[in-house]
Amino acid sequence: MNYLSDKEFQRYDRQIKIFGIEAQKKLKKSKVTIIGLGGLGSASATYLAALGVGNLRLVDKEKVELSNLNRQVIHWTTDIGKLKTLSAFEKLSKLNPEINIEMLNLGVTEENVHEIIKDSDIVMDALDNWKTRFIVNDACVQDKIPFIHAGVREFQGQVFVVKPGEGACLRCLLPKIPKEERDVPVVGPIVGVVALIQTVEALKLLTGFGQPQISILLFYDARIQGIEKIKVKKSQKCPVCSKFG
Repeated sequence: MNYLSDKEFQRYDRQIKIFGIEAQKKLKKSKVTIIGLGGLGSASATYLAALGVGNLRLVDKEKVELSNLNRQVIHWTTDIGKLKTLSAFEKLSKLNPEINIEMLNLGVTEENVHEIIKDSDIVMDALDNWKTRFIVNDACVQDKIPFIHAGVREFQGQVFVVKPGEGACLRCLLPKIPKEERDVPVVGPIVGVVALIQTVEALKLLTGFGQPQISILLFYDARIQGIEKIKVKKSQKCPVCSKFG
């Protein structure tokens, strides 16, 4: 659809005043895949839905647990035991019935990743393990789909925008997969801040409004409310970019 309804004009009025009708139409036509519906995915999915991204694909295989609820704010106490995709779908469809929401109740593997991300305009990394992040990064570079990484630990977090053909990928940033850590300690609001920085980067890529931070590692430290930005160069030794980037 290349038009906005009267209800959509009212719903998005405040942001249309900033970036215009054509940008809002771009959001409506866009498809964003969110891989992981934990803390990062909770915040990014909520605000992408509120922004009017017309098609959201929610990917997660897990069920809601009590220990999730300090940070995974899209899930509530009454959702414990429910699939995270269903829990998120129920909230988002009530928040914005104007958008389409697809649920994939599965984990990401090398075998299914291309099918999961197909037709996406952006893939959001809301994952909690490095192995899967690298699988998604590699597939996005190969399929020329922008990929926005985010990660958190304790009072700190990071965001890194990968736009294939224009800059570095996650393997350029981290040539070796970091050691996995179970039950990463984290404070809920920090996850929200980092996820919303990630969401703003998605907004800029989708609308063309603003300056996306491509190939820039944005590091957030809540203890001092500081943000540091580091430019990352594409590595000639990157096994992914050297073939597909």
